[in-house]
Amino acid sequence: MLIAGPNLTIDRTIWLDELRPGEVLRAREAHAGPGGKGVNVMCVATALGQPAELVAFLPRGRSGEAVGAWLADDGVALHPVPIPGEVRSAAIMLEADGRTTVLNEPGPPAGEEPWRSYADEIEARLPRHGVLACSGSTPPGSPADAYARLVRIAAGRAAMSIVDASGAALEEALAAGPDVVSPNLEEAEEALTGRADRSVEDAAQDVRERARAAANELLARGAAAAIVTAGAAGLALASAKGERWLPAPRVEVRNAIGAGDALVGGLGCALERGEALEEAVLAGVAAAGASVQEPLPRRLDRTRVDDLRRVLQGMSEVS
Repeated sequence: MLIAGPNLTIDRTIWLDELRPGEVLRAREAHAGPGGKGVNVMCVATALGQPAELVAFLPRGRSGEAVGAWLADDGVALHPVPIPGEVRSAAIMLEADGRTTVLNEPGPPAGEEPWRSYADEIEARLPRHGVLACSGSTPPGSPADAYARLVRIAAGRAAMSIVDASGAALEEALAAGPDVVSPNLEEAEEALTGRADRSVEDAAQDVRERARAAANELLARGAAAAIVTAGAAGLALASAKGERWLPAPRVEVRNAIGAGDALVGGLGCALERGEALEEAVLAGVAAAGASVQEPLPRRLDRTRVDDLRRVLQGMSEVS
């Protein structure tokens, strides 16, 4: 699988008893490492035994050098596209009651010229892969149709494309006819309506109906298949074969950050192996379910993934 994850980060995960704004707080534990949605997808693919490559913008500053070395030490096959600046940071604060707060920096800008180099790198690497996963935000200054360009490159190479994005990047990608899109419910509704004013938690009674409606509308806008995730409730899948609702497996959640990336990783690996979409989605859900049981994102137990997949396959289909 080839992964387009343009916006790298340095993730700092911090465990707190309680986040109290305006106070000086002491963390119980902290962990730092390279991150970003593309890195998460890449690490999940590796954990599942699927060869994968990651194409990312790598800022030329000191932090870029450190992140490049970090990823190399982790065995990540990174193909960097250099840009000026420093790698952005993300602070992920996990409280004892399960509440999570994430602060994402925007990252250095990448305009037309860097994106031409990026697209060239994708096109050069794609012939070795059957799936291209476009994952995460694009840097400031990126062309709105950045992912749409990559989707068209994939189509020209007879590769399947997955787009996990939001905002203008998702809207433009739809017009290029991606094989699968996989936003969460809030991202999907923002792309479809221009509003992001309804959370999953605030409308628990109608989450399923909203997700199914969004998945069908994403299909109407150009996607060949649409997955709309709704947190612990489950996900809606819509394709030319119809639609279905998949409840999330019941697991102990230790860290939900990166669950959507694990889904893309599991989905992409299964599609790369030639599995049908419906089975590949189950593989993605199983990977996501296993990932949230880990204290850190992108780490998962492959045996647990296999166990969850068998459970999901045994569940009766809910229409």
